[in-house]
Amino acid sequence: MPQHARVEIEVPIAVERLKLPSGVNRRLQTLLDRQDAGEQLTAAERKEAEGLVELAEMLSLLRLRAQRVWQNTPRTA
Repeated sequence: MPQHARVEIEVPIAVERLKLPSGVNRRLQTLLDRQDAGEQLTAAERKEAEGLVELAEMLSLLRLRAQRVWQNTPRTA
């Protein structure tokens, strides 16, 4: 049975910065492009690509949730 936990974190950076750094994103795109072109990735490259995809997905989820919280937080004047 899945377990759930609520974790509160303070995000000290702008929400739009919750994404892969450009160099890391380029590496992921290179690996994915090679795979899409039919090139066989090594086992290490496959693991690297899988890890980078998981990281990108996690950052996207954090960004979306942070945006939702930001939109629903009352502002003081």
